[in-house]
Amino acid sequence: MVSTGRLKLELNGIQQVLRQELMFYIVKNSCHIEIGSIFRGLSTVTPTRGTDAALTLRARWSQNGITVAGGNGKGGGLNQLRNPRGLYVDEDETVYVADSGNHRIVAWSADATSGQVVAGGNEKGSGLNQLQFPTDVIVDRTTNSLLICDAGNCRVVRWARLGGTRGEIVLSNIVCRGLTMDDRGFIYVSDGCKREVRRFKVDGSQGTLMAGGNGQGHGLDQFNDISFIFVDRDHSVYGSDETGRRVMKWMEGTNVGQAVAGGGGYGSDAKRLSNPNGVVVDGMGTVYVADGWNHRIIRWPRDASEGSVVVSRGGKGDTGAPLNTHVGLSFDRHGHLYVVNEADDRVEKFELLSP
Repeated sequence: MVSTGRLKLELNGIQQVLRQELMFYIVKNSCHIEIGSIFRGLSTVTPTRGTDAALTLRARWSQNGITVAGGNGKGGGLNQLRNPRGLYVDEDETVYVADSGNHRIVAWSADATSGQVVAGGNEKGSGLNQLQFPTDVIVDRTTNSLLICDAGNCRVVRWARLGGTRGEIVLSNIVCRGLTMDDRGFIYVSDGCKREVRRFKVDGSQGTLMAGGNGQGHGLDQFNDISFIFVDRDHSVYGSDETGRRVMKWMEGTNVGQAVAGGGGYGSDAKRLSNPNGVVVDGMGTVYVADGWNHRIIRWPRDASEGSVVVSRGGKGDTGAPLNTHVGLSFDRHGHLYVVNEADDRVEKFELLSP
């Protein structure tokens, strides 16, 4: 006899596949259907770092990026970054950057030539007005605050989005590498030491294991080195396994994941990744990866055995420099891609040319 829990899990999987197939049909045939009216149980809220754009596998992006943060050399000026890591793009295209080497979070408005320090920036330290090598940042719209991976202090902190002078500790004793939120207000955090992803209530209570947590390794129930994460509308968790050279997907309620990109060892061909970092997923279930050491953004369709490059090292930003060491990755609501170019201390925007 099939248990109720197992039946719910299988039905959720079927529903997810049907939703993605329907999205593909709608895009392909230019239909206008409100998916939420069909799948009442599924969220229609755009996932954190996701997009509202209906992207197909033929979608194309500009190969010439626009610098939207940094790009003025390595430094601590308001027009500079130092080893940036994660990012978040707001509804008005303000870019929040985890400026790791400067121990601060900086917000860059659209078309701005310099940023504004919105958290940290008071030298490296463990005080509530300080950060130490922050690796990721998101905006919690329900509380109008910033949630920050304060990696060097092994904690997650919350700062007021505007005018904050000190943070509040949400989680402690966690080697936070990446974080995100879902439509229910849960916080998801990747722990680089425990090689796992846990889900917490917004106040940091009731942590639940969602992925990994079975030691370091290359098994389907493990991460070798977890970094950035993404949660889709179905609450499946995607995690970049840097030294495992793969992206793993864990459906909600499962204790084993599946490799949805890479996994074939180190390499630069279409089947392999080299130190993947930022990861985002569109409405069709296509995975986009900042393939760090291959200096490219690569797209992996659902159930595909290989990916295709959407932005390559051959592409150049408006500074004329080639792309180097991609780290954080995000869509905006229009489908444009933003990537952190850590080696050149800047954030690049690649505009969507056709969906």
